[in-house]
Amino acid sequence: MAVTKSAIQNQGGPPEDVELQKLPSVQTADPNERAISMRHTTNATHGAQEERTNTTDEHHPDKLIARMHFSALCLTLFLEGWDDGTTGPLLPSIQEYYQIGFTLVSMLFISNCVGYVIGCGLNVWMSQKLGFGKTMVVSSMFQVIAYALDSPGLPFPVMVVAYAFSGFGAAIQDIQGNGFIGCLREHRTTKLSVANAFYGAGAFVAPLVSTKFTGTNKWSYFYLVSLGLAVLNTLVLALVFKGKPQEELLRNSGQATAEEQDQSRPASEANVYRAVLRNKSVHFMALFTLIYIGTTATLGGWIVTFINDERGGRNSGGYISSGFYGGITVGRLALIWVSRKIGEQRVVFLYLFLAIGLQITIWLVPSIIQNAVAISLVGVLLGPMFPITLSHATRILPPWLITGSVGWITGVGMTGSAALPFLTGLLASKYGIRSLQPLVVSMMCAMVGFWALVPRAPRRID
Repeated sequence: MAVTKSAIQNQGGPPEDVELQKLPSVQTADPNERAISMRHTTNATHGAQEERTNTTDEHHPDKLIARMHFSALCLTLFLEGWDDGTTGPLLPSIQEYYQIGFTLVSMLFISNCVGYVIGCGLNVWMSQKLGFGKTMVVSSMFQVIAYALDSPGLPFPVMVVAYAFSGFGAAIQDIQGNGFIGCLREHRTTKLSVANAFYGAGAFVAPLVSTKFTGTNKWSYFYLVSLGLAVLNTLVLALVFKGKPQEELLRNSGQATAEEQDQSRPASEANVYRAVLRNKSVHFMALFTLIYIGTTATLGGWIVTFINDERGGRNSGGYISSGFYGGITVGRLALIWVSRKIGEQRVVFLYLFLAIGLQITIWLVPSIIQNAVAISLVGVLLGPMFPITLSHATRILPPWLITGSVGWITGVGMTGSAALPFLTGLLASKYGIRSLQPLVVSMMCAMVGFWALVPRAPRRID
């Protein structure tokens, strides 16, 4: 066929008959070859488009920025874990160096807690005045000052003040960092678990390093290592976040924050405080966190003394403390799928009942090896509970209330990190360090009761 006719509609005119000559290539091509050629062309086009899409997803500037933000926050939480894991192994050396008892050395926990609570109270104000990026850098500088004061082995009152500075800086970084991750658009539950696993990693490594400094007059030199990490943390925070507010950082990283779409967001920090204090759910989670943080701080801080005095561990207690925090790290990573499968609300009860059983064996079985294994497993079971609590808060609270609520939850919770270890010190002064285990078991039982009061939330798969 040489010629076909077609009617073409002209602009504003009547149809015309136009002769179209068939293309030679079509005229001579075999139909099967044309079909194969079209399929190959289509497949190649789809393949190229898919490859470009994958390449764009992997190397998109937004993705790179988001990873940089998350990595910087992981370093910050690693330092906070390092800070918490430091004190326990050094307690015997501190007591010997300053010639003080259980009660007086417990003032380090009180001082750290006071600084932490002050930081929690000023968190919203600093965030409103300075923005996320500047707040993180300023708060990190307090830790630099703290470690600079700790490292020369100055009089004990100076060390107490330094611990307050460290607590203040750690509080604001913890709250801001977890609040930032809680506002991410994608995979916030998983990222909270991973970020807080870095906290556990820091608490795991710190006792291994600090134990090398125990038993000598050079124990305070350990804080020079902490000082180096704190300076690195400050530099990274300054370079990555560049002093920008949270909303801008989330937009730049492609994490569309729900806060920008929430028209009910209050205009001032006073309204945020008022909304937090009126929310019963926040208070229930805060009470649970108080016992949880108090329990982990008590175990991490006093298990060294318990192993050395009650089990004859001498200087091996520091490694057992490291095993506890290592368990926390493993639990926050390895149990993510278990928590999703069973449901975060129910799985906390399971973890607590198993942890109580293991803690009773530490109480009753006089074996260093058994105690070391059991305390590590207790760490595994306790590990996921804090990120689960924060994730739960992001699911039942409005987005604009998350940062303030996280501040209140962790602020109230941090009082447990001072009150319960201090109570342990008082009991140890009167009844001996053997009183540690019944106290910890009773605190875990209280955690079961408080978690039962926390409101349920719909299950979500990130």
